[in-house]
Amino acid sequence: MQQLQEILNQVIFTIGTYSLKVSMVVMILLILIVTRVLLWIIKKMLFRRSNVDEQERGNILAVYQIIRYFIWIGAFVLILESLGVKVTLLLAGSAALLVGIGLGLQQTFNDIISGIILLSERSIKIGDVLEVDGDVVQIQTIGIRTSKALNTDDISIIIPNSLITTSKVINWSHQSQKTRFRIDVGVAYGSDVDKVLHILEESAFEHPDVYDRELAEGRLMNFGSSTLDFQLLFFSKNTFRIGSVKSDIRRIIVRKFKENNIVIAFPQLDVHIIKDEN
Repeated sequence: MQQLQEILNQVIFTIGTYSLKVSMVVMILLILIVTRVLLWIIKKMLFRRSNVDEQERGNILAVYQIIRYFIWIGAFVLILESLGVKVTLLLAGSAALLVGIGLGLQQTFNDIISGIILLSERSIKIGDVLEVDGDVVQIQTIGIRTSKALNTDDISIIIPNSLITTSKVINWSHQSQKTRFRIDVGVAYGSDVDKVLHILEESAFEHPDVYDRELAEGRLMNFGSSTLDFQLLFFSKNTFRIGSVKSDIRRIIVRKFKENNIVIAFPQLDVHIIKDEN
């Protein structure tokens, strides 16, 4: 026992009045091991059920993220204490320095606070389809500073959490299972309005991702300067790939218009030349 005590009290190196002992290194290793084991146990307890759906799994993961960050902060404080660093004195003595660092890392702290808000409120969960800054993305992970998402081109995007909490964000996943979308089209004056409406609705019915044919509706929206302006409204569950769905329906509309001799109009201008008799 005395030999073990002597080994633990051995000095690895000395800098000025500070000495790093073997006991300090052992204590740091123990803190790291205990922290990892504790996190492993917590994760196993949280994910012990295998029959959870994707939404509930995202909620559990958010709770685990918060617990993990606080545990690692506590472990870091214990490591500093083990090294002989008095955290309270360190914070008091470096107050001015911390203020300067805080000003320089203001945006980073803003992202971190936003991440804590997202993880605690769970207003946005893993798997949600969002429209952020004009892009439609699907959330893959929510971190303490940034969130990882996948856009409709299957490109991974790193989003600062502050952008989600401070900007106008549309969460398509908060809707019911179906969401209504619109397609605008203009046809030439003189076209059969009833036939155009019928074709628009039939074009939506042909697509397998349109939710309910009874909810699809064509509307005459306006008398434009060069066109009769129509709008097709339909519901779909495929919110993330809706761009592809709209493209398919537009192709169907073009084909049906061509079959029925309906012209998709474009801006035109009639020029009348008046001949001067003098």
